[in-house]
Amino acid sequence: MAAIRIETCVEVLPFLQRLQGQPLVIKYGGSAMEEEHMIERTLRDVAFLRVAGLQPVIVHGGGKAISAKMREAGLKPLFVGGLRVTDLPSVQLVADTLDHDINAMLVTKLRALGVATVGLSGRDHVQATKMAPVETPDGPVDLGAVGDVAQVDVEPIRAALARGEVPVLSPIGKAADGWLLNVNADTVAGAVAAALGAGRLVYISDVPGLMRDPQQADSLIPSLQSEAIERLIKSGIIAGGMIPKIESALLALSKGAERVHLIDGRVPHSLLLALLTPHGLGTELVP
Repeated sequence: MAAIRIETCVEVLPFLQRLQGQPLVIKYGGSAMEEEHMIERTLRDVAFLRVAGLQPVIVHGGGKAISAKMREAGLKPLFVGGLRVTDLPSVQLVADTLDHDINAMLVTKLRALGVATVGLSGRDHVQATKMAPVETPDGPVDLGAVGDVAQVDVEPIRAALARGEVPVLSPIGKAADGWLLNVNADTVAGAVAAALGAGRLVYISDVPGLMRDPQQADSLIPSLQSEAIERLIKSGIIAGGMIPKIESALLALSKGAERVHLIDGRVPHSLLLALLTPHGLGTELVP
């Protein structure tokens, strides 16, 4: 048994060597963030990658926790085109939930695993502009205090990586006038990966990957080139909340990312399977 384990360690060596020297951006969200044992398992994988000499950077979501907080406050969650409608009374609740609840929880758990970790709020590092109204069949809809990424200050992230820390960033942006804006975490992750020149970008969520038909378990698209993505958007295969994820993945690929992975965080050790095995996991996007 010990020999088998050692052999497995040796087999992952080429994959670890390939990932050395460049940041690895991990967007963590969905139902994979809800169950305690799944959070512990995913963060243990992150700790393994850090100890193995890689440079993981986490950008986290928190949609379901935010929706729960909104309901507690008597506010009704509403989504258009996969994006949360966020009025001014809601945006502070969104920011506080992301920074004080989710970010702090992830930082605490990583530190408990013996990993040097620093929590960063997007309000200090993500410059954003108010998003234009979203076109719908019923006409344009103003999403309120929702933003697009204008620029990411990645120097604090680089500094944290240089210190051997794992940066954990929340997806809040600040406009030029000082107002906070709710920014899609997938979009922030793509912008961070692009600005850092990350070698890989991994989206951990609660879906197996990109599906031709979400109702058919065997319709997973294992690999996809950038040039084929536009056709899938036009055909409706890529729709809703998957669109900002795919668009941000394309940005990262255009700035030098070797691969982008879409994986299901409910699968045990999905992060390691995607990065350190020959056949990977989920959907792999390549330039």
